[in-house]
Amino acid sequence: MDISSNKFPPITTENPLILASASPRRKRLLEQIRLPFVIMPSNADENHVDGGPSVIACHHAGKKARVIRSQVPSQWILGADTIVVLGDKILGKPKDHDDARSMLRFLSGKEHEVITGFCIIDPSGAIRHCESVSTLVRIKDLTEDEIIIYIETSEPFGKAGSYAIQGIGSFMVESISGDYSNVVGLPVCSVIKALLELGALDHFPVR
Repeated sequence: MDISSNKFPPITTENPLILASASPRRKRLLEQIRLPFVIMPSNADENHVDGGPSVIACHHAGKKARVIRSQVPSQWILGADTIVVLGDKILGKPKDHDDARSMLRFLSGKEHEVITGFCIIDPSGAIRHCESVSTLVRIKDLTEDEIIIYIETSEPFGKAGSYAIQGIGSFMVESISGDYSNVVGLPVCSVIKALLELGALDHFPVR
């Protein structure tokens, strides 16, 4: 697509990016790189979608961004969705303690894939970019006590796969291959690259 004929005002402090997510982890990542943004949580349903994990993550990311589009008619919008995959099983956020324990037992001693899909909508409402980024994460062999005590911290809740690599859960991560920030919840390098290519940013870092 020729983006030069579709030039919109870039993201600035006066014209911030809209992050269609209530995730404190995505908020923290964008704050760390000093990208001007405001949060507008999306309540889009994450219903079942046919297709592989990357298709599902991108679909959910796009749905979150489109929900916010109806409320914000003229700004750049970013939606994102992170899922954990092991074999043919997709692990979402745990429903309760038993669910978290089951997920952590399943991940113990194995390498799994963390996929984040992100979608960018331009000020006209057009979806300009959808992409998924994958990172491989290996979890050490976990003892039952480690699993139980970790769940008691409440950190697993609200996290895909029932762990937070940037928090207490880092103790269980033996290795990763790929983008670390992607595991946290947003592939920062890929997002900034896409925003620059679309003209949503004139330059980065933002002055």
